[in-house]
Amino acid sequence: MIAVLGECVADGFTTRAPGDQPPAAPTGQGDEGVELALRVLPGGGPANTAVALARLGTPTRFLGRISGDVFGELFRRHLTASGVDLSASVDAAEPSTLAVAALDAGGQAEYTFYADGTADWQWTPYELGPDRLGPAACLHTGSLALAREPGRTAVEAFAREAAGRATISIDPNVRPSLASLADYPVSRWCEWTDILKLSADDLDFLLPGVPLEGACDTWHAAGARLIVITRGAAGALVSLDGERASVPAPKVDVVDTVGAGDSFTAGLLHSLAAKGLLGGRLDGLDLETAVEAAELAVRVSALTCSVAGANPPRSV
Repeated sequence: MIAVLGECVADGFTTRAPGDQPPAAPTGQGDEGVELALRVLPGGGPANTAVALARLGTPTRFLGRISGDVFGELFRRHLTASGVDLSASVDAAEPSTLAVAALDAGGQAEYTFYADGTADWQWTPYELGPDRLGPAACLHTGSLALAREPGRTAVEAFAREAAGRATISIDPNVRPSLASLADYPVSRWCEWTDILKLSADDLDFLLPGVPLEGACDTWHAAGARLIVITRGAAGALVSLDGERASVPAPKVDVVDTVGAGDSFTAGLLHSLAAKGLLGGRLDGLDLETAVEAAELAVRVSALTCSVAGANPPRSV
C-alpha cells in the first residue's frame, strides 16, 4: 500500500455562457460584463496522485482533511470511485480550497487560489499520530500541505517519523502565488526523503540558474537517493545517487497539462511498488530499474495530457 498525504482542491475552469461576447469597451454606465460558467473538477496534486495510483492498481490510502461542503462531497465520490481508501482521512469543518484555472494556448494551466482558512492546511499533531500511516510501505506527500501554515509543521514531523518504517516520496509542486521560497526547504526535506520528484519549473524557482545536474548533486548530498526532474515534452531526467539517464516523452495531442506531473509521480511509484522496491531506503534499486519506472511514468503522464482535467488513465 502507498499512503498519500496532502490536499484536495476544487479546480474551476471558466467558460463563457452560450452567445456571450466580451464587451467592445467599457462605458461606465450599465455594463454588466460577461456571464461566465464555472466547471469544477476534483483536483489537488496529492489527491490526483492518489487517484492515479489506485487506477493503476496500487492499493492507495489518502490522508486528507476533506470538507463537508459541496466540493468535499465531490472529492469523496471521486476518490472512492477510483478505489482510494479514505479511512485515514479527516472530516474537516473548514471549507474546501478552490483554484480557478486559466488555460493558455498550449493547455498549460495558471491558477488563482482561494485558500485562506481552508481545510487542507489545518493539520494538527493530534490528527497525524503514527497510526494514521497504517500498513503503507511508502508515504508520498509535498505540494502545499507541506508548505503552508499552520499545518506544515505537523505534516513534516509526521513524514520524518514515517521515514523510519516507509519509503518517503516528496513532490514540492511549487506554487509561488501561495508560498515563498523559504516555505520550500527542500534540502532539509531530503534528510529524510528517499524519492524527490519535481518539475523543471519547480527547479527554476527553487534553485534559479542552477543546471539540472547540479541541483541533483545538491539534493543527493542532502540525503535523497532518487531524484527525477520532469521536463514536459522533453521527458525526464533520472538521477540515482549521481548516476543519470534521460527518458524521452511520448508524442501526444495535448488537451491540457492539468494533473500531468501528479500522474507522473503515480506511474513512478506504481512501477517501484510492483517491483517490490518500496518499504525501505531503495536499497535494491539500480539506475536501469529507475529508468524503467520513469518510462512508465511518462506514458501515464502523456495519457493524462490527452484528456481534459486531472483524469488519469486506468491502464497503460
